[in-house]
Amino acid sequence: MPATSSLRRAFAVIAALPLLTLAACGYGSQADDDTSTQKVAAGAEKIDGLDSVKIGYFGNLTHGTALVGVNKGYFQKALGATKAEYQTFNAGPSEIEALNSKSIDIGWIGPSPAINGYTKSAGKNLRIIGGSASGGVKLVVNPDKIKSLKDVRGKKIATPQLGNTQDVAFLNWIAEQGWKVDAESGKGDVSVIRTDNKVTPDAYKAGSIDGAWVPEPTASKLVSEGAKVLLDEADLWPDKKFVITNIIVRQDFLKEHPKAVEAVLKASVEINKYINANPDAAKAAANAQLKAETGKALPAEVLDPAWKSIQFTDDPLASTLNTEAQHAVKAGLLEDPLLKGIYDLTLLNKVLQAEGESTVSDAGLGAE
Repeated sequence: MPATSSLRRAFAVIAALPLLTLAACGYGSQADDDTSTQKVAAGAEKIDGLDSVKIGYFGNLTHGTALVGVNKGYFQKALGATKAEYQTFNAGPSEIEALNSKSIDIGWIGPSPAINGYTKSAGKNLRIIGGSASGGVKLVVNPDKIKSLKDVRGKKIATPQLGNTQDVAFLNWIAEQGWKVDAESGKGDVSVIRTDNKVTPDAYKAGSIDGAWVPEPTASKLVSEGAKVLLDEADLWPDKKFVITNIIVRQDFLKEHPKAVEAVLKASVEINKYINANPDAAKAAANAQLKAETGKALPAEVLDPAWKSIQFTDDPLASTLNTEAQHAVKAGLLEDPLLKGIYDLTLLNKVLQAEGESTVSDAGLGAE
């Protein structure tokens, strides 16, 4: 692919953007944790002697495990007298930078920034320690301009960010159609327009894009504006499952405070069990947390279809992460990564066994 070296440099720049720069764009904001759900139970003790555990996540429905956990107090309950502190992000690179700078200890994040963060640090800064969600990504289009998949050629389609998880997936899909696009510029048989999810609906209404390959709830927001779902990315994967959100941790924090990490993972497993057993109540809790953080809840016409399209799972779906990495390599956005050691599922499998659940696989990419 032309300009491969410059593409890789561009991808590296995205991975290394400073947290302060991204914070100026509204990234890295503090979540409201001064609520009754965050009160420490009487007689509770600190875990590993820690005053706090700093947890990061996105204000997206694909991070529903974290949203519900914060809203319902699961993390604080699991951590006892160790305070659960929260920080929200709008982009993966800013969360990776926060992890590197020790602004957070544990985070919910998409596969592409996890891969990037791991490879850029030569495998030294993070581990994926659990799964969280699958699915929740769709190609939605203007039905007046695009009536079939072949009609996507020649159109302007938005993705959230150069090199992010959805951008890589869309570039790979384009290549599978036999079409050509320069990954860095987004120009070619399809115009790939990198647009922040927050402004994508406005861009669609203005007619500056013809569709978007985006996660929920942005996809359903577009549908509420008259777009239609042309393709659900889940249909492209075996068993219709692919990783969209994982749990990561700083390697030094994992080594020094395994009991705290195990507590957060135990909470995550309990949350996912609650979500799957009580989908309506969990959906309401996630929406309530979004309202607490943004001042605005999602309307039912957006929330309901978005929530339904996401599967919450403890399984990190490791084999699909490896496939997504190869898609980035194919697009020219990443050197062939050495992912051996990116996973450490020891504590998760310990929790799952204690809960009588099946253990999960690292697909041969576990730490020695």
